[in-house]
Amino acid sequence: MGADVNNIYCVGRNYKQHAEELGNKVPVEPLIFLKPSHAAVPLDKAIIQLPKDAGLIHYEGEIVLRIARDYVPGMSVQELVDVMALGLDFTLRDIHNDLQKKGLPWTPAKGFKNAAPLTPYIAFPETEELEATDYTVRKNGVEVQRGNVKNMIFSLQKIVEFIAARYGLGKDDLIFTGTPAGVGPVASGDSFELFWGETLLGTCLIG
Repeated sequence: MGADVNNIYCVGRNYKQHAEELGNKVPVEPLIFLKPSHAAVPLDKAIIQLPKDAGLIHYEGEIVLRIARDYVPGMSVQELVDVMALGLDFTLRDIHNDLQKKGLPWTPAKGFKNAAPLTPYIAFPETEELEATDYTVRKNGVEVQRGNVKNMIFSLQKIVEFIAARYGLGKDDLIFTGTPAGVGPVASGDSFELFWGETLLGTCLIG
């Protein structure tokens, strides 16, 4: 999947309840980290292999934006984004917690191969539909996460402007926009289903 993916930007702690459930402070500006393009894999009836013997692994379900053109100041998110997907930000939680305590970069915990699976794309909705539609993550048939852009700390517009101003934003960049409360452990044999409203966008099985 890396061939059609440029940069993968990710927004940390963009839902208040998620920040709180992990004991983190709510940020005052977007918290941005990156994943290598090799982390992106299809979440489309896939069997996904995750690191073994790396401690606790968590799933984090997110809305993923694909940037359709190079950013020009003043562009709206509707002008900039053509399609979206749902994705899982897999995280090596024990390693992540240790890195945070030491003030070190998050790449070892967030950037491993297969750490950013995403569903097939759908057309990016207008604002009204976006705000009217929840996305959900089901683990082994049970809903574990439910999110909506209305509950984000930083809006999609704020996120694209922030990233573009500081790091640049261009065609085929992806943005994982943050996860709601309900993150939890992943084990071999677990299945995940990602829904946009009532529409199933993608499934995977953990190998």
